Amino acid sequence: MGRDPDERHRTATPLELLFDLTFVVAFSQAGDQLAHYVAEGHLAPAVWGFLFVVLSVCWAWINFTWFASAFDTNDWFQRALTMVQMIGVIVLALGIPQVFTSIDEGEPFNYTVVAAGYIIMRLAMIAMWLRVATQDPANRRIALRYAGYNGLIQAGWATLAFLRPDNAVLVSALVALLWAAELVGFAFSAWEKRGPTRGTPWNAHHITERYGLLVMITLGEVILGTITAVAAVVAHVEWSLEAVLLVITGTGLTFGLWWSYFILPSATVLARHRERKWAWGYGHIVLFGALAAVGAGLHVAAYAAEGEAVIGTVGVVLSVVIPVLIFTVTYFVMWSVLFRAIDGFHLMLAAIMVGILVLSVVLAVAGLPLGWSLLVATLCPIVIAIAYETVGYRHVEADVAREG
Repeated sequence: MGRDPDERHRTATPLELLFDLTFVVAFSQAGDQLAHYVAEGHLAPAVWGFLFVVLSVCWAWINFTWFASAFDTNDWFQRALTMVQMIGVIVLALGIPQVFTSIDEGEPFNYTVVAAGYIIMRLAMIAMWLRVATQDPANRRIALRYAGYNGLIQAGWATLAFLRPDNAVLVSALVALLWAAELVGFAFSAWEKRGPTRGTPWNAHHITERYGLLVMITLGEVILGTITAVAAVVAHVEWSLEAVLLVITGTGLTFGLWWSYFILPSATVLARHRERKWAWGYGHIVLFGALAAVGAGLHVAAYAAEGEAVIGTVGVVLSVVIPVLIFTVTYFVMWSVLFRAIDGFHLMLAAIMVGILVLSVVLAVAGLPLGWSLLVATLCPIVIAIAYETVGYRHVEADVAREG
């Protein structure tokens, strides 16, 4: 039976936390490949490969997470199927380098291993939905719809992986079409006569906690990138001011991005306006990707310290600044979408943060050392924290009050 969507004190289960551990590896693989190709100046393969694999990783997590929020029974069958999905995530992660290599070398787009991982995950996911259809008459129709669509869309991906057409334009069009079918099709599958606002009985406080936990897992990539960069500097020139600045930068970015994210009172709004889950849930794909890319950018700094990067100081700074900028813009867009309003105070904050990031790049162009340039970029998310603690909390209270 579906769980009560208004269940009090609903929290993430140990099984869900164990499931999330597999995504540490997936994000790490994606970040490593992005850093490697950016450092070599192969920007197009880096960007397109990263977009594809991060979207794949996030979508796999989203499918399981929303199901578990609505129907998690935590019995032996649920645990066994979750283990199967974890195997699928690991297989997917192992196929990530293959995706980047095929794009970089101009070969037919090769995501065969990624597709194999998805087949494993989706077979388990279909079994979960069929179990719901069998045991929960109230949600039978929507469960069958999800099970059928999972099988149909995966057949499309498997066919493309098997055929591997040579025409890049055709491949790009088919990939875009399949991803559009993923995002739009699953939203359409949730439609009921009573409206698209209900669907499965997910719990708002549980789902926002789950997203927040994956944010922290993804922030671990920023910490890992920091350690890699500092270790590279220390290995070449031992401890120096540059190494200290990179420690401060990585830690400051991690802490500032974490602080910024958890200001947004998502659970309070989603509990009352369940129809806003689509923009909020899908918007997080961009946030997750941006956070993983920040860690990759710091990894690029490690390549630069080792003399293996060809993009120069400005390129290294941009590899950190651009994902921070994407996070910043997405963050404020999500806030406006969630509350259905645009706050002038937020616009001012966004402008200040963009200005800080631009200044960071300008200083790098002017010849400021890498550590100092990145330290300036660190101020970007910290601005949100300071603004919230001094003035912004009143705006949050007003937004929440306006939503009832």
